[in-house]
Amino acid sequence: MDRSTIVHENFLRRIADRDLPAGPPPSGPLSPTQAVSIYRSACLSRALDRMSRRMQAAGQGFYTIGSSGHEGMAAVAAALAPTDMAFLHYRDAAFQIERAAQVPGQSIAWDMLLSFACSSEDPISGGRHKVLGSRALNIPPQTSTIASHLPKAVGAAYSLGLARRQPPEHRSLSEDAIVMCSFGDASANHSTAQGAFNAAQWTSYQSSPLPLLFVCEDNGIGISTKTPKGWISATFSNRPGLKYFSGDGLDIYDAYAAAKEAADYVRLRKKPAFLHLRAIRLYGHAGADVPTTYMSREEVEAEEANDPLLHAVRLLDEVGVLDPAEALAIYEETFARVERIAAEAVTRPRLKTAAEVMASIVPPPRRCKPTNGPSPEDRSLAFGADLKAMEQPQIMSRLINWALTDLMLDHGEIVLMGEDVGRKGGVYGVTQKLFARFGRARVIDTLLDEQTILGLGIGLAHNGFLPIPEIQFLAYLHNAEDQLRGEAATLPFFSNGQYANPMVVRIAGLGYQKGFGGHFHNDNSLAVLRDIPGLILACPSNGADAARMLRECVRLAREEQRLVVFLEPIALYPMRDLHEAGDGGWMTRYPDRAERISFGEVGVHGTGEDLAILTYANGAYLSRQAQKKLADDGIAARVVDIRWLSPLPAENILRAIEGCRNVLIVDETRRSGGVAEALMAMLSERSRAPHARVTAQDSFIATGPSYAATMPSTEEIVAAARRLTGRLS
Repeated sequence: MDRSTIVHENFLRRIADRDLPAGPPPSGPLSPTQAVSIYRSACLSRALDRMSRRMQAAGQGFYTIGSSGHEGMAAVAAALAPTDMAFLHYRDAAFQIERAAQVPGQSIAWDMLLSFACSSEDPISGGRHKVLGSRALNIPPQTSTIASHLPKAVGAAYSLGLARRQPPEHRSLSEDAIVMCSFGDASANHSTAQGAFNAAQWTSYQSSPLPLLFVCEDNGIGISTKTPKGWISATFSNRPGLKYFSGDGLDIYDAYAAAKEAADYVRLRKKPAFLHLRAIRLYGHAGADVPTTYMSREEVEAEEANDPLLHAVRLLDEVGVLDPAEALAIYEETFARVERIAAEAVTRPRLKTAAEVMASIVPPPRRCKPTNGPSPEDRSLAFGADLKAMEQPQIMSRLINWALTDLMLDHGEIVLMGEDVGRKGGVYGVTQKLFARFGRARVIDTLLDEQTILGLGIGLAHNGFLPIPEIQFLAYLHNAEDQLRGEAATLPFFSNGQYANPMVVRIAGLGYQKGFGGHFHNDNSLAVLRDIPGLILACPSNGADAARMLRECVRLAREEQRLVVFLEPIALYPMRDLHEAGDGGWMTRYPDRAERISFGEVGVHGTGEDLAILTYANGAYLSRQAQKKLADDGIAARVVDIRWLSPLPAENILRAIEGCRNVLIVDETRRSGGVAEALMAMLSERSRAPHARVTAQDSFIATGPSYAATMPSTEEIVAAARRLTGRLS
């Protein structure tokens, strides 16, 4: 027999024999009605767990992680309000079930069985994954197994204070809400979790409101690796700015009392707290995992003897709410009901086609109130002397600054955040004056942790804000890329479009900086961004395009709920000249504030038909230089600035190169895994024009005189163009 059957039969036998585990008597504020509700939720969670295993064995269910042993989380749900957003650990079915009991109209058993069966009628994921979650219950779905949902919980909690000062149009959390996130003892060790704890403490230490409840479900083991006894209490009981509470998840009265005390503290003080809740893990880690392969049978049986449902029956009997026979009747009736519902759930339709699976990668658009923009007086007050400067051509960094200012004047829900973006104005001055113009609530100097920066943005978006987080250098993104890949981008996919993470992530990157930084401040790898489904990657080459594209990026996030990365080429921030010193050929005037470059729209410079140069960012700058030199050779070229690097605007690119006899790709990312690979594939499949590529070498970038040695150059572009067109000189 598998362990679930053993636990089930042990329960039936021990209730019949009144052989209940010993423990302290029931005490605390839990009412009889609440106690029975928690027990019912625990029974349903257990029945669903067992049914999920039976469905898998019959080929009607799929991979699942059970909640047995963690039923005490139902008591935590009872201590919270359904308006409190909950980011749940994957073992928290009992929490969701108990919360459903607080909200009228829920069919929780049916909903969860549809999820187990991967039915397309599953109300949270549409059959894409077995996840906990419910829009009606204020539970965004999570697929995290390493506590990567904790940074966004910090952000969501932080949003509550911001929303009181400036409520966003799409605000979703009530003013008196708190945020709860739960996780296992093993996940508490992950760097993502540690970063979230530190960010919460850092925020609390400065007396900023952060109504966040961390709940650590301590079952003493992570897959097969045991957590040292006392480790969680030793490491969390005395952290500055993080109040520690503890409770016994095997005792619904104690768990409720501890959770209520912790939640009341968070709600009243607006400060984070850490609830350490004892649990056990029944049946092993997940799926077909067999715990006796890494634990002794004696250890496994000792855990099973402490079944929290047996403890609940004892407590309910001692308090006079239910006798064991009545408790057993509830248990058996629940199992019978689940069996009846499951028989119907497995007959419901499932996803079949790629189109059906992918339908929720891009979230649905949402209605936004039109904005009339600021009055001329307010705009003049914000810009000051910069209004006069707008009459003259300027460098890219300044135009991005002005575009950000106008966007923040137009949309009060925009919040900027990042390292040094406030008082300093950013490493390159791109966010200068924004702190003075809009204040610390909208321009946030964060601690130096990229996971926290992105998590803050994701969490703010959950409460209707439009975040614009900044990652100071592209190389720094790799510290936190899972926040985009595993959290932000997957949310609409796993929620069937019910949740989204609209935001614009600004990243300074790419190469060609003279004399600064080496590979850590010059990174020309975009592969990690380009392979994330649903993510839009925009990359301007000049100031006017940057302003227009940034406006479109904000529109995409605000109205279409898209996750957008706006990659700003560092070397072009201060660029003034194109061909000769003093020609001012790369400076542009600030475009009219109504102008945008539409998503997928490419730029075309020149009408030559001998050669089309496909490129972007620094490559566009170098290719424009090469274009002039090629004209002197009698080669008529056009430069196509792709601008949008993911998804590639293939149709617009192909239209832009129509009539050209040859195509040269100039790509400053690496030859392996770079943008050029996708462009070469597109041309091979859809164009008859001969084509070639100039790319960066498969190398990191050096500091000093060799800063551009591994990157494309104007001379290299000219030489490649001559070879391709047969105009060798």
